[in-house]
Amino acid sequence: MKTAVLIAALLAILAAAGYFVLADMPMSLISGPGLIALGLGIVISVALGGGLMALSYHSHRHGYDDDQDGRS
Repeated sequence: MKTAVLIAALLAILAAAGYFVLADMPMSLISGPGLIALGLGIVISVALGGGLMALSYHSHRHGYDDDQDGRS
């Protein structure tokens, strides 16, 4: 139950932040394709960062980061 409330609160904060960003941003400065490119750039950057972090955790958990003598 606590997890659902936390997720709902975080989504509400995210929605409010998105609303305020879009309400204050004049749409005439960036064209439609520019907004699409901006959104894709954000999504790709977050996905790349998440993937690299997942690889770093995987590498650490499976011992690939250990010294030759077994110490980490």
